[in-house]
Order: sequence, then structure tokens, then C-alpha cells
Amino acid sequence: MQKTPQYAGFWIRFIASFLDTLFLALPVGIIIYFLSDGHWFDFSQYQQNLQMAMSGNTHALDSQPQTSLKWELLFEIAVLVVTMLFWKRWRGATPGKKFVHIKIVDAKTLQDITNTQAITRSFGYIASTFAFLIGFIIVAFRKDKRGLHDLLAGTVVVYEEGF
Repeated sequence: MQKTPQYAGFWIRFIASFLDTLFLALPVGIIIYFLSDGHWFDFSQYQQNLQMAMSGNTHALDSQPQTSLKWELLFEIAVLVVTMLFWKRWRGATPGKKFVHIKIVDAKTLQDITNTQAITRSFGYIASTFAFLIGFIIVAFRKDKRGLHDLLAGTVVVYEEGF
């Protein structure tokens, strides 16, 4: 008889995602920025916009920094690969998920996710982002705490046993 899992809700997943941004995406972003020799985006334009906004200028966001699609794609792919490596190595967890003791599993078997599920879930984040983040917000309202990306990939986020 299979034990009912304890589903991870919206806020614990939000915390894990925030930690992953700090520990995965930010370091990858810094590396990509330096590899691009500053050509990924115009950091000075960000600084100028911030100074204008802080001085009360309502036109601070009228001019956006130029970005390089090549370096942006490299960043996105690098984050995807690093995330999948953690999922594989830590059986469905990234550093943020590991820290808060949650992991991603197959929704039917509660076993480790497959590579196909990992890729589908990663691309599912794009779908979850559309329409004002509804794909993420539904986690708060579903009994099984699954977001759109989970539904697309056949995954669910649960607490590790013992937590």
C-alpha cells in the first residue's frame, strides 16, 4: 500500500525557487556575463535607469538596455542544464529544494522523474509564466499542489520522507 505523500505548497516552493535563483541562476548569470565580455546586456543602461527612477524621473524605463540574444539563449540553456543535473544527482531536488526538504517526483509512481519529464517541466515554466503567473499560482489552490508545469510533465513536488 502506497503512503499518501505530503505535497509541498506554494510558499515552500517559492522559497526553494528564490534560493535556486541565488545559488544557481545568479552564479550562472555572472559567469555568462563575464564570458560575454559585457556584451550580454548593457549594464550601464541598467544603472542609468535605476538612478533616474530613484530621482523620481517617470521616464526611467523608457529606454531599455540592449541585450544579445546569443548570450541570453546560452544563459537559459545553461540554467536548464545545471538544473537538470541537480535533479538527476539529487533525485528531483535542486539546492533550494534540498534546503527546504522537498523534491520533484513522478505524480503517479512517486518515483524519480525521467529526463523527458525534466525537460517538459522546464519548458512548462514558460507556460506557467504566461497569463500573469497563473500556472504557478494554481499551486496554492489545488489539493495536490501541482502547477501547470507539473501537470504538463506528470510531476508533483513533495516533502522528503521524514519531514
